Amino acid sequence: MRIAVIGAGGVGGAFGAALAKAGADVTFVARGAHLKAMRENGLRIEGGRGETVLNPVQATDDPATIGPVDFVLFCVKLWDVESAGAAIKPLIGPTTAVIPLQNGIDASERLIPILGAQAVMGGVAQISATIAEPGVIRQTGAFMRLVFGELEGGKSARGEAFLALCKQAGFDATHSDQIMTELWMKFILLATNSAFTAATRTPLGQLRDDPDIAPLFARAAAEVAAVGRARGVKLPDDAVEKTVGFTRNAPPAMMASMAHDLIRGSRIELPWLSGKVVALGRELGVPTLVHEVLYAVLKPFVNGRPA
Repeated sequence: MRIAVIGAGGVGGAFGAALAKAGADVTFVARGAHLKAMRENGLRIEGGRGETVLNPVQATDDPATIGPVDFVLFCVKLWDVESAGAAIKPLIGPTTAVIPLQNGIDASERLIPILGAQAVMGGVAQISATIAEPGVIRQTGAFMRLVFGELEGGKSARGEAFLALCKQAGFDATHSDQIMTELWMKFILLATNSAFTAATRTPLGQLRDDPDIAPLFARAAAEVAAVGRARGVKLPDDAVEKTVGFTRNAPPAMMASMAHDLIRGSRIELPWLSGKVVALGRELGVPTLVHEVLYAVLKPFVNGRPA
């Protein structure tokens, strides 16, 4: 099975390395110092699941050199969706499946006008990992899961084939027949945890036990769930409880990728997380007070550290 990983950061690097170790023909698309280090020294994944090393590793900065593939793990930042989508057109054959693994809820709908509805699936990545240094991905904890499925619902032969490979690679995977529900369940979690860990520059372990902060997690999660239901998304009755439970049991050192980006002084994905919650809330008439405050607090950092 031929796989292209677009964006070899924490998500793409970790899942791509696991799939390559399972025997898939994986090519990573990266750039800069990270690409240089991968070409010279391979790709190393370290952390809660032990160490995985790919050396040599197939890596390039030009998707056009790869040719058509079976699957694309699309792992770029949310602000790069359209430009990266246009760049991967040479990867798309008649049966190619593109699985967007961004945070947020709209990457698939943004890719369809570029790549066509047949090529685009829905996907959810659940992992805490980041680039520790060029050529090195560091994972926090051992939790590692992919959920994917066809946007119109139901299951497909290509989804079943990819599921079998994921199981062979040794991480948790689900071929979902309700991927929009899965996307929104992650969105409830990520929009909330990203905003809190970024706004406080503090890992979950120090936030979830604070009697003044912990109740706000539940309120923020409830806001996102209310927006999703108002938009017609089928969410379980205990969606908020599941989100709070995950946060309560997550590794204490876990911080959302947006928090890591903010601490580095990099651009952050706020407009597609809390910003999206606020925008949809206003559109649908759903109050989102907690996310409004978090969005306002973080907005000065959207394009990186203010001058």
